[in-house]
Amino acid sequence: MRSFEAEQWFPLKQQELFAFLSEAANLEAITPGFLNFQIVTPLPIVMAEGTLIDYKLRVRGIPVRWRSKITAWQPPTCFVDEQVRSPYRLWVHEHILEPRDGGTVMRDRVRYALWLDFLTARVVGRDIEAIFKYRRDVLRARLHGR
Repeated sequence: MRSFEAEQWFPLKQQELFAFLSEAANLEAITPGFLNFQIVTPLPIVMAEGTLIDYKLRVRGIPVRWRSKITAWQPPTCFVDEQVRSPYRLWVHEHILEPRDGGTVMRDRVRYALWLDFLTARVVGRDIEAIFKYRRDVLRARLHGR
């Protein structure tokens, strides 16, 4: 199993940041274009524990269908999405929000496992870093001016 962690501070109240991050429609805006990411589940999506969300995307040009399930839902402190169907053996993404320094820190923790780990780990790790860097930059641009 592999992991990735990122942390970012926002000048927003915990409830405001949670509301933005838990709005499924915002996911397309914070995902890099090279993934051709589209939410298939009709919007708006009512988020709660047990919610299923279907996506289409391209991973290195290969069309992929992905289904996530919200397995933890604790507004405004955290939520967890886990893959039900994806190109990974395992994908668990924790979104954790904590008040800090007059704003809110968002921590992303991703645990993942690959089918052909020995062949793909380096490439996939770089892709995940690029996706979260893009996300960090877009979120900074969109939310720091609020």
